[in-house]
Amino acid sequence: MRIKPWAAVAAAVPLAAGCVAGPAAPASASIISSGTAAAPKVPFGTTAGWVVFDRKAGKIVATRNAHRKFRSASVVKIMIAIDYLESHAGVPAGDAALLKVMLRSSDDDAASTFWDRDGKGAIIKRVARKLGLADTAPPPASKPGFWGYTSLSAYDVVRTYRYLLDTADGRVRDTILGHLRASTPCGSDGFDQTFGIPSAVRAPWAVKQGWSGFGDVPAVKCVKKSANSGGALPGVPDYGRPVLHTTGLLGKDDRLIMAVLTAHPAGASWSSSVARITALTRDLYRSVV
Repeated sequence: MRIKPWAAVAAAVPLAAGCVAGPAAPASASIISSGTAAAPKVPFGTTAGWVVFDRKAGKIVATRNAHRKFRSASVVKIMIAIDYLESHAGVPAGDAALLKVMLRSSDDDAASTFWDRDGKGAIIKRVARKLGLADTAPPPASKPGFWGYTSLSAYDVVRTYRYLLDTADGRVRDTILGHLRASTPCGSDGFDQTFGIPSAVRAPWAVKQGWSGFGDVPAVKCVKKSANSGGALPGVPDYGRPVLHTTGLLGKDDRLIMAVLTAHPAGASWSSSVARITALTRDLYRSVV
């Protein structure tokens, strides 16, 4: 699309339900799992960061590079939606339609409409401040119009979902999560967005995917189906590598919140990258259930 590891005892401490406390200590490569399967192995040449939060247990149950910054790709559309809905008492029909296609089908033009209208990077600053996000920042000054160049971490993505579930007004929560529960198999740009969680985990789930660096047109255009029911910029995260992210809520009563963010080797194909993140997601899920 356009655009010191935790000790086990520390990871076992529940996070505040309202997501208002300061950020936790950074996690680099540690895994804390409640399951019995082996922790996932990241393929050579791939960079990955993930966090899995168990809402029933009230704690993080798996983490790797939790605070590593990645470029957001379309995962930032959740933040764009939060900012819009919390600043508008009512939603005109036209904007409601834009929110729907932006969140369900990851439509870029819809995201750009809100981005340009509501202040571009100021959106990210407002949301990061309100939610207490540790690693989220607007795109660099050289790319103000590129919302997908927002930087974020797996920790902050999970924190954002927790805000929606536990703190946000019901209108905001139900609108955003309602659309994510109805995620379409194909993105508006023709890319298949059933990689990661939708292919690795049996429904129910609510998901927001992100992809960037694979061109504007997919090699094989996505067709509707059923699932399981630019150049590098110095000093910013992985802007020269293709990224794939899978994030969302899993299981009955949204028990698990999962964010898996990945950067793949430069020039990696869509199909090989999708295979890597889906296998990684499947192994991660099995390690915590």
